[in-house]
Amino acid sequence: MSEKVILILADGMRPDAMMSCGHPFAQKMTELATYSLNAQTVFPSVTLPCHVSLFHSVDPSRHGTTTNTYTPQVRPIDGIVEVLKRNKKKCAFFITWDQLRDLCRPGKLDVCDFISCYNYQDVNEIITPRAIKYINEQQPDFLFLYLADTDNTGHALGWMGPEYMKDAHDAIGCVEEVYNSIPKDYTIIFVADHGGHDRTHGTDSPEDMTIPFFLIGPRFEGGKVLPEASLKDVAPTVAKLLECDPAEEWEGTARV
Repeated sequence: MSEKVILILADGMRPDAMMSCGHPFAQKMTELATYSLNAQTVFPSVTLPCHVSLFHSVDPSRHGTTTNTYTPQVRPIDGIVEVLKRNKKKCAFFITWDQLRDLCRPGKLDVCDFISCYNYQDVNEIITPRAIKYINEQQPDFLFLYLADTDNTGHALGWMGPEYMKDAHDAIGCVEEVYNSIPKDYTIIFVADHGGHDRTHGTDSPEDMTIPFFLIGPRFEGGKVLPEASLKDVAPTVAKLLECDPAEEWEGTARV
């Protein structure tokens, strides 16, 4: 039976920050989810390349975006949205960084709600209720919710510092708010695009490359640890949950 999926991504969220930020829902997530605290992102561990890899299930060396400036693909690969729209699924983005509009081709989204993360403090707490309202009113098949604050604070003040840890705490609070507010037939996928160290990321160090990967929903066993997982597994997992054939070029593994 086809399901519906909410993909929540906390930019720059390290798994050790998630589990030590003090929010009780982080531990609860390990009880609800099939998960990994040692999943791996792609290299370079930079925001836009990682997102393009997440949506297209290939490495940056294949899709061609290797910095935070989008590079059109020489040999285009369909991403999550293109695969879902071919199957007449309703897709929505709720994002706070405008470069993420390039994650799918123009005209494919049913809704793209954008608020600039540079214009507001605590933008996660603004975009999350808007996404919840849309989910409950419109019942999309797939919704992408992007949480920017952890990455912005990491760059400004440092990863794992008190301000970063507060934003990690607040991001988990946003995940809890979504979980408690939407129909339980939805699957929630929670990931990060990369980690971080000092005031940067982009290297192949474990601090930058290791990400959380959580699957919460009717098809997933609570408290089950995945022996391995990759950012590239998100797209095939979404496609399988929604009973859509993946793009032939996708390299990740469906974790269903």
